[in-house]
Amino acid sequence: MRQLLYSKRLAPYLFILPFLVTLAVFWVVPLSRSFVMSTQEVLYGQGTFIGLANYERLWGDRIFWQALFNSVRYMVLTLVLLVPIPLVLAALVNSSIGSARIKGFFKASMFVPALTSVVVAGIVFRLIFAESDSAMMNQVAEFFGFGPVRWLRGDITGLVALLAIALWRWTGVNMMYFLAGMQAIPSEYYEAASIDGAGKVRQFFHITLPNLRPTIVYVVTISVYGGLAMFLESFMLYAGNNSPNNQGLTVVGYLYRKGIEENDLGFASAVGVVLLLLVMAINISYLTASGTFKKEAA
Repeated sequence: MRQLLYSKRLAPYLFILPFLVTLAVFWVVPLSRSFVMSTQEVLYGQGTFIGLANYERLWGDRIFWQALFNSVRYMVLTLVLLVPIPLVLAALVNSSIGSARIKGFFKASMFVPALTSVVVAGIVFRLIFAESDSAMMNQVAEFFGFGPVRWLRGDITGLVALLAIALWRWTGVNMMYFLAGMQAIPSEYYEAASIDGAGKVRQFFHITLPNLRPTIVYVVTISVYGGLAMFLESFMLYAGNNSPNNQGLTVVGYLYRKGIEENDLGFASAVGVVLLLLVMAINISYLTASGTFKKEAA
């Protein structure tokens, strides 16, 4: 037994065993069970095999397609906002502009929203985008000369509220990712570029961006997942899972509606499987197009 415990061949497997057990219990087993349940009609804990009936029903479900459209639209817009804006902010923090103390305070203040509960943030933003004249956003609207807006009643205005939460919550996190990547770039690159007469803008596009490629790939990958898996922000903003005309309904929200609220676990499992396949298809396609797998193979 002593020789077994001190074996150099066995030691790596012992170190990764807790991770493998956790992965199997909390990911592999539930995922496998979801695939099985998606082909069943689950009633009172008993599953009856019905083949692909849940997927056929899902294909013709108008509300599912609306929820999918809402999720994809939200994901695309968060990518448009939460990649370039944090990138520019990280470049400003990493530059020689301003004092180190002010930059440190700015970084800390930008990261605080990520530590805040989504439940609390959703309630606060619901009050900010309320319909009353005293609500913060309606006061801003009145300042610019247009009357009170029913923010959470309209499709576009409700989307603006959801994007505001995303910007407030994740801008600081993505900025930290980009800042860490920028600080890992050797300063000799910039010194050589300065000697050759390259300005700050040219250095950013020809030195910073190419060296930030792995960080950008990572941020885009997790943002795709985060955008398609968004649920709690919408749930708290609309005070439930029933927004006007389902304008705030996401794929995960539809899964929650079918699985938890209506106890249709087989159909909800089919929704979850489709969401998983969609996220994997988008991310694998993006990683392949970005050359990530080729780099790893080399």
